[in-house]
Amino acid sequence: MSCLSPRAMCPVCLRPQSACICALAQPVLAATQVLILQHPLERQEAKGTARLLHLCLPGSRLEVGEAFDPQQLQQWLYDAWPGAEAAQQTLLLYPQTPDQPAALSALTECDAPVSVRRLVLLDGTWRKSRKMLYANPLLAQLPRLALTDTGPAGYRIRKAPRAGQLSTLEAGALALQALEGWAQDAPPLQALQQSFAGLIAQHERLRPAH
Repeated sequence: MSCLSPRAMCPVCLRPQSACICALAQPVLAATQVLILQHPLERQEAKGTARLLHLCLPGSRLEVGEAFDPQQLQQWLYDAWPGAEAAQQTLLLYPQTPDQPAALSALTECDAPVSVRRLVLLDGTWRKSRKMLYANPLLAQLPRLALTDTGPAGYRIRKAPRAGQLSTLEAGALALQALEGWAQDAPPLQALQQSFAGLIAQHERLRPAH
């Protein structure tokens, strides 16, 4: 008989203790600092992956909101974090939009901006992320990284409006692979993929049978 209350919440992952994801997180060290901006409606989404990505990246930051205070957002985007160099470039992981110059669609040793040390992810549906983008002019002004040829998404527990759309953790892992130069079999990438697979398996195990 379990001693866990079904309503008891884990103070770290903010999920019910019966569905805690802390043990799924495999710590990954990356030179790129990751800032996750999460839409408020995603905070309690049981199928969300942003919190797990945050737990996997010890140096990351996760903030919740839709329209952020400009001064606070400026600090998160550009000010040096502890132990970081002051002069750094920040990229937003987001596709090109008509009002924004072409996004970087690939990163190689020849064209990668070597000063990139901060990556911003918007956690929300496409509709929610667009609202966040235009509610925060500082985000809309950032240079962007766009993922292409990502292959099929593994996010089978949550329906996507379009085929191939990725979860925040999947997209973050692929972006870090490009920025960090990880090979397909690199331990950090495999750790993120295994954490994601563990989340999928846990959700399917806990999902009520119909």
